[in-house]
Amino acid sequence: MNDPLDYAEQAGAIEQPVRRHRAGAVESVTDRIGQEWPVALVFNGISHAVMMCTPRDLEAFAVGFSISEGIVERGSDIHDIEVAIHADAAPIPYAEVALTVVQQAFVALKDRRRALAGRTGCGVCGIESIDLLDLTPERVPEHGFLARLAPDAIARAARELPEHQVLTRLTGGLHAAAWCDSEGSIVAAFEDVGRHNALDKLIGHLILQRADTTNGFVFLSSRASYELVRKAARVGIPMVATISAPSSLAVSIARQAGIRLLSFCREAGYVDYTTA
Repeated sequence: MNDPLDYAEQAGAIEQPVRRHRAGAVESVTDRIGQEWPVALVFNGISHAVMMCTPRDLEAFAVGFSISEGIVERGSDIHDIEVAIHADAAPIPYAEVALTVVQQAFVALKDRRRALAGRTGCGVCGIESIDLLDLTPERVPEHGFLARLAPDAIARAARELPEHQVLTRLTGGLHAAAWCDSEGSIVAAFEDVGRHNALDKLIGHLILQRADTTNGFVFLSSRASYELVRKAARVGIPMVATISAPSSLAVSIARQAGIRLLSFCREAGYVDYTTA
């Protein structure tokens, strides 16, 4: 088992020899590939989920996942977190994050697990029955952030994001989730092979830092799918901006939650899907 603090300094990408074919020429080179590991999330000694993600910032990921998936209501419901890195495991490396949560949350989690037992799978995001989908978002409180948003905030965030995508520059294959202030300046950013994992890492970081999640917006390098907007609603984020397109359900949930949803965000402009 590797020390998680030591491993975090180098995790995210590996080198791989490849043969590059370009313009009729073949070249042997070293390429960098984004890491994708199974990460087990264990609550009070019981494994709840195994997520495939990039093995860094796992404490923030676990906190963000716990809150954005409704396992706990607040950061203080998590009493302890231990990260175990198994980089030399066979047949594949993996990580395990053990969380100790308050008894009320653990009882609710066990009830949820019992509800899943014996149901016919529908194949949607690990939910085994359509009636278990939670598509009714919390209403985001109005704290005046959108009124303070600078006219060029999206352009600034779009311009700054590449500077924070270190692993993406190396591999070309990771998503990023950034936290931006009212001017569009990026305060924090996290990367992962999964767009929802990147957002969970960002949310977890904000919770661990006790940041005001109503006083900023999320800028995502991906499309806007329903689960990203749903996660934002759980912690009161007033605006979600994405580089690519939204889905119809993402737009619907954003409107229900009172979240402003912007997509196709570039320096030159964006499309607003929720204020028309």
